[in-house]
Order: sequence, then C-alpha cells, then structure tokens
Amino acid sequence: MPTPIRVLVADDHPIVRGGLVALLSTLADVEVVGEASDGAEAVREALLSRPDVVVLDLRMPNVDGVEAARRIGRDLPGTAVLVLTMFDEDDLVADALAAGARGYLLKGAEPEEIERALRTVAGGSAVLAPRIAEHVLGRVTRRPAGESLPELTAREHDVLTLIAQGASNTAIAQGLGIAAKTVGNHVSSIFLKLGVATRAEAIVRAREAGYGR
Repeated sequence: MPTPIRVLVADDHPIVRGGLVALLSTLADVEVVGEASDGAEAVREALLSRPDVVVLDLRMPNVDGVEAARRIGRDLPGTAVLVLTMFDEDDLVADALAAGARGYLLKGAEPEEIERALRTVAGGSAVLAPRIAEHVLGRVTRRPAGESLPELTAREHDVLTLIAQGASNTAIAQGLGIAAKTVGNHVSSIFLKLGVATRAEAIVRAREAGYGR
C-alpha cells in the first residue's frame, strides 16, 4: 500500500469545503487530515497535522489565503499549497505564487483536474489552470525591459544563481548540501514564479536580471 497523501482543506464556505472533503475522501491513497474555515485556522491546523498538501481558498476571513500560504511555506517547507479559488485576477495570482503556492486552480475545475493537481503538487511539481497559465505568461510577455524578477525566497535565489551558471539539479544539490528532490521542488517553484516552462527560458530570464555572472 502506498503512503497516503495527507490533505488539509481550507475554505470559508461550509458547502464548498464539505464537497471538496467528500471528493478527496473517495480518492485512492488520499487522506483528509483536517479542515479549516479561515486562514488563521488553516495555519494552525497545518502545524498540528503537518499535511503533505493544503488545498486553500484565497478570500477568507481573519487571515487571507495568500498570507496563510506564506506562513505555511515558512513554517512547513515540506507542505505544498494548492490554491483552489474562484478569483483569477493577475495581482492575486502573482501574490499567491510569490507566497509559495505550488498550484493554482479555479473553482469549477473537474474532479479529475483537482486529483491530477493534488498529486502533482504532492510530488513536488507545479501546476496551473490553463487560464491562470495564460495570465502568468501574459505578465511575462508584457513586462517592461529591465523589470526585476518576482519575489523569490533566499534559497530560490541560490538555486537560480546556479541554474544561470548552467549547473544541473544534481550539481546544485551537491553545492548547496540539500537533497536532489528539494532542488527539484525549488526549480518547479522558480519556473512557476518566472512564468517559464523550460530551463533555457529560466536561464535567459535569470541572466537578464544579473544572475550567474
């Protein structure tokens, strides 16, 4: 039996939250370990249950989803945040990704899409709904010349510097003294924040911003 993916569901609408819990509970090797009705509770429950994935709405009372994602990423770096929301404004998407969200889906996604996204982020990769991907790529296309890169964590800066120098994931892991899987997670997050799909694109963006010199 594979180890189940442990999931915390955070949404301030009880019907939506209940429906999502019911859906996830039908999936093989997925275990719902907690629920939360606002951002503060999401952080608190995440610290208690230490899930593999937090499925998180963004517009919630007390502490919003962006700040909740930031706190979870800071305190539980091994936990992936998958945003599931009805809002697709560019600034909100950018804020959520900068806060460390590894995936961004819109409510109304098919159950199969939610399952794929859950397994993708649990495996350390990133995922965006097609409409969100268009937003991210659009922001990259429209960016002014010389614009600085999006907000990266200190470790992501280290990884991007080595990517810009042409280092492989294995070499980065050895150079920074971290696991190769951890490097892969950082690379996925960097690609998501930069709005790029390939390593070559990431190198171009990084070198334009002065990395790797």
